[in-house]
Amino acid sequence: MNPKKIQPPIKGGKNSLGKNIAFSIFILVMVLIGYGAYVQNQQANKKEEVSFSGLIDKVNKSEVDTVTQKGQKLEIKLKGQDKATEYAVLPSGASATEQGLDASKVNFQSKLEENGTVWQDALINILAPILIFGAFFYFMMKQAQGQGNQAMSFGRSKARIYGNEKKKVKFSDIAGNAEAKQDLWEVVEFLKHPKKFEAVGAKIPKGVLLVGSPGTGKTMVARAVAGEANVPFFSISGSEFVEMFVGVGASRVRDLFNVAKKNAPAIIFIDEIDAVGRRRGSGMGGGHDEREQTLNQILVEMDGFEQGQNVIVIAATNRADVLDPALLRPGRFDRRVHIPLPERQDREKILTIHFKNKPVDKTVDLLSLSKKTAGMAGADLANLANESAIVAARNNRKHINNSDVTEAFERVAIGPERKSTVMTDKDKELTAYHEGGHALVGHVLPNADPVHKVTIIPRGGTGGVTWSLPVDDKSYHSLAEMKDRLAVSMGGRIAEEIIYGQENVTTGAGSDLESASALARDMVTKQGMGSKLYNQVFPDDAGGMMFDKMTHSKPYSEKTAEEIDKEVESLMKDAYERARKVIKLNIKSLEAIKDALLERETLDDEDVTDLFKAAKNVV
Repeated sequence: MNPKKIQPPIKGGKNSLGKNIAFSIFILVMVLIGYGAYVQNQQANKKEEVSFSGLIDKVNKSEVDTVTQKGQKLEIKLKGQDKATEYAVLPSGASATEQGLDASKVNFQSKLEENGTVWQDALINILAPILIFGAFFYFMMKQAQGQGNQAMSFGRSKARIYGNEKKKVKFSDIAGNAEAKQDLWEVVEFLKHPKKFEAVGAKIPKGVLLVGSPGTGKTMVARAVAGEANVPFFSISGSEFVEMFVGVGASRVRDLFNVAKKNAPAIIFIDEIDAVGRRRGSGMGGGHDEREQTLNQILVEMDGFEQGQNVIVIAATNRADVLDPALLRPGRFDRRVHIPLPERQDREKILTIHFKNKPVDKTVDLLSLSKKTAGMAGADLANLANESAIVAARNNRKHINNSDVTEAFERVAIGPERKSTVMTDKDKELTAYHEGGHALVGHVLPNADPVHKVTIIPRGGTGGVTWSLPVDDKSYHSLAEMKDRLAVSMGGRIAEEIIYGQENVTTGAGSDLESASALARDMVTKQGMGSKLYNQVFPDDAGGMMFDKMTHSKPYSEKTAEEIDKEVESLMKDAYERARKVIKLNIKSLEAIKDALLERETLDDEDVTDLFKAAKNVV
């Protein structure tokens, strides 16, 4: 690729308006300083006028050193002075000696009047204000001209250009996503060897849509495609197309595609395309809405590529469900590449990459860490590695050890410890019972995730935490697992109720009950796990626009909605009864866990297991 070939979509320097204003102010200040210095000098040379008779009197008293005559003006230098400080005016048509000035008592001099000085003073007094306002007006006109140039370029694309970097992103720099790399490698091959595909009548997809959760590396994968193909990479966010002025977004789309065609083969990358590509007809602005006009222009540009242009559009989103169907049809974004959350092997590779350039000692076990980080995206793992380095630096260590990584992992996953929070003994005991209830139910029920850590130290926005982690990565969850998860969520409230009575339960279970209710409703409406509404799903169209929700009714009747509420209530009651039974049968373990938490504040999975065995529980 020839770097000189790239034609940037935006011409002109940055912040030209600010530079013009600053330069105009600088010139104005300098002129004012110069004029002020001149006026100050004139004031410093200003002489006091005395009468001619007063001059004669001072000469006779020997107070005058020099008298200099310039025309009708007599400049007077008194004895002990460095320069003339007074002046007198001769009567018209008479000389100083004729009027009684004794020249023998003073140093008398006669000079011609300096007409040049008079003209200079006049020019400065008259022209200086004109020059000041003229210069200011000139630079304001230059500024207005710059504003005009910006207005002319208002509809130009703001895409950033990549492709000339010395160190380019390659697929080898990205861990995991083997299937996505395979799909995108065909795009790389087409950009590098288009004739190979054209020879067999193959057409490469014009658009590739990258779909995945936030932080999974969609932008990096797109950069890697450009790096592997060694072509210009034009990157822009979907929100940068839309302005308050109608037509600007469409103009920027046209400009972006024109620039990309001139630099073909090239890649256009639109990040967060859902900002501009949402389903049309859903907004309050009708067909003349600026966002819809911009989307229409994207549809036209993508479907109007000339043959042999070799420009491919790659877009990224985590909300593919809200995109316009016309955007997803074959001929536009006709290939969808899913970027999933990394699996355990991929997480280990990602952690290895992020810890590669950090000083790590032998105690750090990335394999064990990768098992505990299920559900974390690549960005989360990068943040975890950075937090580990921060913790090590805060502890004045030159190498990252396993305790630093563990603390960083807990900070990222469940929030930082708030050790400064002062809790009363009663609150500590209540928190210990509450978290002990969660841990007990989670330990006993066979399909619940194993308890990883229990603490009564406040973390984030919670008073304590019971943290469970799955043994392996799971793509599916059974009905039994989800019911056990509901029961674990109810364990804290039930432990408070059993120990203190129903009248003394606290608000500490608020977030637990909220998550449990959401899970139960999801089981009924989206997973078909209700008893009476078995194998039936009821979508709520949560991804629709506000106008859709106002004008469209639910896709099920009010009677069905009532049945859904009953199903959710039934799941919650069942979870309540199961958790209550477990805690009642193992009350000794609850007391043992409570005592251990009050003593040590934090317990891990082995501590909970040992306490449970020592209490001789009934399972």
